[in-house]
Amino acid sequence: MPREQMAQVREGQLGWVLGACERVLRPLVRLALAFGVKHAQIERVLRDVMLDEARRAWLHKGVEPNVSQLSVTTGLNRKAITSRVREPTESLPQTEVSAEAKTLTLWLQMQVDDPANRSLPITSVDPSEPSFEAVARLASRGDVHHRAILDELVRLNMATERDGMAQLSVEGFVPAGDLKGMLSFLGDNARDHLLASVSNTVGARAPLLERSVFAAGISLEECERIHRIARDRWAGLHDEMTREMRGAFDARDKGDSARIRVGVYAYFEDAVGELDSATSGSGVLPGSKK
Repeated sequence: MPREQMAQVREGQLGWVLGACERVLRPLVRLALAFGVKHAQIERVLRDVMLDEARRAWLHKGVEPNVSQLSVTTGLNRKAITSRVREPTESLPQTEVSAEAKTLTLWLQMQVDDPANRSLPITSVDPSEPSFEAVARLASRGDVHHRAILDELVRLNMATERDGMAQLSVEGFVPAGDLKGMLSFLGDNARDHLLASVSNTVGARAPLLERSVFAAGISLEECERIHRIARDRWAGLHDEMTREMRGAFDARDKGDSARIRVGVYAYFEDAVGELDSATSGSGVLPGSKK
């Protein structure tokens, strides 16, 4: 292919990538604006993430990159790179290591196996009798006291405590009363969803599950009905996936370090004015990516 033609193809691909980035960034910008985040703060985050990912890409090739290599890869000048004097610190907890999430997940699994386990004595003198203390100890590997875990679940309205008993109040770990916890799940869930999609797009590995079906030009009532179907189906799959992951965790070897996240999402809105003539009034438009 002639050099000029290759340059045109390359320019077209960059336009497509930027178009995808714009779509992905739009909900994140909506979140940022809702909490008063300014352009300079977002720009700093983008710079740091670009440097992190550029360094990761070089390390993947077996090279520890210098400032010049990072500058060429990211387009940032040397001053912008060297001004980053320290590694960024994580301001949000990782959802995978949350003692509360692990405890609630195990408790929910026990409740699926036996509905009577929805209510547990907080402590028990009989080791063979299920108790919240035993569940918390097993889920957190004994790293966090069961009292602290229960207090946090009660604070998040996920459990109640009365007369020495702890009772489940939810069907899943969704910390709706905790902004920091909700933002942690937003970041981790959206990150892994996008990582699967990016991996499939660049062909870095065998295709990962990443599929969706969608429709345009239907009523909000129908959207709500379909949403309820998705919620109902997810409940069963959630229990099955939890059981499988728990079994894999119990059977792990000392050196195992892989992680997996399986999720599902549904979103709908009144998109009046956004549908063009090509899609307005159309029926189901199935889309999928494996």
